[in-house]
Amino acid sequence: MEHNPAADDGIRADNYKIFAWLSRYLNDVPDFIKAEEIAEIVQYGVSEEYAFAVILAGAFGLDIAEQPEDKALFNNYLSRMIHQLDAETYADNPYYKHIQFSAAAAGGSELKYEAYQPYEGFVCNDILRTAEGRQLPQIGFFSQEFRYPAILENGRIWMTVTPNEIETMREAVERAHGHVLAFGLGLGYYAYMVSEQERVQSVTVVDINPDVIALFKEHVLPQFGQARKIKVVQADAFAFAQAELPKGMYDFVFTDLWHDVSDGIDLYLRMKQYEHLSPGTEFMYWIEKSMLCYL
Repeated sequence: MEHNPAADDGIRADNYKIFAWLSRYLNDVPDFIKAEEIAEIVQYGVSEEYAFAVILAGAFGLDIAEQPEDKALFNNYLSRMIHQLDAETYADNPYYKHIQFSAAAAGGSELKYEAYQPYEGFVCNDILRTAEGRQLPQIGFFSQEFRYPAILENGRIWMTVTPNEIETMREAVERAHGHVLAFGLGLGYYAYMVSEQERVQSVTVVDINPDVIALFKEHVLPQFGQARKIKVVQADAFAFAQAELPKGMYDFVFTDLWHDVSDGIDLYLRMKQYEHLSPGTEFMYWIEKSMLCYL
């Protein structure tokens, strides 16, 4: 098939529009869609996912009934990227089932539970890239309140265990083996999930924040069924990589040092430069698929 630069430019423009609209929505008013609005639309026989997408399209100023270009944007993007999630499915996740804690604080870090409100939108998985180059952010919602654990830094949410973390770490959990090294502790979700795997012998976690480490060791780690496999090291990730990767001690390395794509690309590219120090090691990176859409 003959390459069409004009079509590529059009798709890039569409990608940019969707990303800009979603950024404003998720950052400013992720909870503006209400249950009664959804109920009004689903009475016509459509799903809650479709109703959510229609309301979002209207908020973005799209006229999907009368304007062909707007309808095409809806069909190519919004109708393919909205997902109603099942709270019970996630409640059955091993971390959610076995790890519980009360609110606690250490220094500028705070351990607590936050919640998504019914029909509040949030990123729920990596960006999906189609064969034609369209980039589809994956947006999820629950029809009921959904609580999730979080760490706040000076009042700002920094680390969470939400459906997004669960889905975007799934492959790295499944592929971990032998002696595992994880850069970034968070709430210990990755460490917990891989430590439960028989094929994983040890999990070394490197984090620079002493407050996060203290909260984890006091309130989370004692609940791990395989706590004996876990070793937490307070250190700069890049200094640790430089010093320890050449020793060839780790079979699998997972890096999660960033909050999202906006602050992750530079850290991701920097850590990639250390892979050659341990050629026998398998490396994976949190939300790598999403970051590659920006590179």
